[in-house]
Amino acid sequence: MKPPHRRNLLRLGAGAAALSALSRFAWAQAYPSRPVRIIVGFAAGGTQDIVARLIGQWLSERLGQQFIIENRVGAGGNLGAEAVVRAAADGYTLLLVGPPNAINSTLYEKLGFNFIHDIAPVAGIFRIPNVVVINPAVPVQTIPDLSPMQRQILAS
Repeated sequence: MKPPHRRNLLRLGAGAAALSALSRFAWAQAYPSRPVRIIVGFAAGGTQDIVARLIGQWLSERLGQQFIIENRVGAGGNLGAEAVVRAAADGYTLLLVGPPNAINSTLYEKLGFNFIHDIAPVAGIFRIPNVVVINPAVPVQTIPDLSPMQRQILAS
């Protein structure tokens, strides 16, 4: 038979592990405990702004906390994305991402952030089909061929 103090030590350890797991679960249920900002990198009244306002209203009603839509206009959406990258990583500053954000990450060589590494996806809200159309006279056959072509065009 094992000594009783060892059994108590094992119970205490299991209780501490369960308590830490429960405290994380309880903290997750409290989100959001203060207003959340949704940053849109484009002007008010545009497609992304309208979607952000509709989603913000729905989230406010569902979660019982205010979702504030903030338009950070400029640089093709890069100013808004950079504001989110620079904000505290606490889940209270969100970015509505659209096709321009993905396009800008390939067009601009010197951004103040790395879109792929600095932005984490949370949820998909809507999908927009995109089509690449190019003049047959342009010597590009695939999407990766576009990047060298873009550099050549920007250099001239």
